[in-house]
Amino acid sequence: MSAIRAGYLGPEGTFTHEALIDAAGDSALELVSLPTIYQTVMAVHDRTVDRALVPIENSLEGSVNATLDALAMETEDVAILGEVVHPIRQCLIARRELELADVEVVVSHPQANAQCARFIRSRLPRAQVLSGSSTADAVRMVAEHDGPWAAIGTRVAAERYGCPVLRDAIEDVPDNETRFAWLGPVGSPPGGPGGHQPPIGPWKTAIVFWGVGSEAPGWLVRCLSEFAMREVNLTRIESRPRKQGLGRYMFFADLEGRDTEAHVAEALRSLREHVEALRVLGSFPSA
Repeated sequence: MSAIRAGYLGPEGTFTHEALIDAAGDSALELVSLPTIYQTVMAVHDRTVDRALVPIENSLEGSVNATLDALAMETEDVAILGEVVHPIRQCLIARRELELADVEVVVSHPQANAQCARFIRSRLPRAQVLSGSSTADAVRMVAEHDGPWAAIGTRVAAERYGCPVLRDAIEDVPDNETRFAWLGPVGSPPGGPGGHQPPIGPWKTAIVFWGVGSEAPGWLVRCLSEFAMREVNLTRIESRPRKQGLGRYMFFADLEGRDTEAHVAEALRSLREHVEALRVLGSFPSA
């Protein structure tokens, strides 16, 4: 039996790569590095990978919009099958040993820069801050640059590119965590790679909805009341532009329970009466 092809936001050394290695355990996976979140989601859509792991929410910076937009607007045959919560430990990495005062440029993914904003302001006040496509790519850029540059990234990336770690755990909040989503084709077994389900426990259902009535007073309240009346607890809700003009939004929500449970299924059926579109992005074991 061939190994399961698991895509992730690359290159090697990203936090997604690190989380994938930890979550996979002893599963036989063929890891496939992909350059963007969009391409990672679409690799599942195109069936070039069997599963994929993408970041969906950070405890400091909130939701990862590229993941939400790709799932909501780019494909309807990719589902969230599970989730992984992974601690984020940011390192300051350079090509060679440097004093912090000598660092002229610091580069990383925008979320990593934001998660270390206080450290950058206080310890690297003269450094120019640049954005890269990923933390691992930032480390690669620094490894190839002759100047006094530093990257914010993982210890795995530092080891991958042979770079010293100048400072460890530089994130502003020590309990920084990212929630990653396992993706697979709609209809696949829930759980991690290969459909391995975790022990029995709470489930979560992720949805997105929008409607022409969204501009009417009380429309969102009426939508959400369908859950409240049936005692379905919402654990997250937020809006994102539909990219069809100002004032047009889609709403993402996570709720407790499986979409096959009677009270959840009834709430979703009633919600459909208020909206133009409702999609269940996945029903899966909660991390």
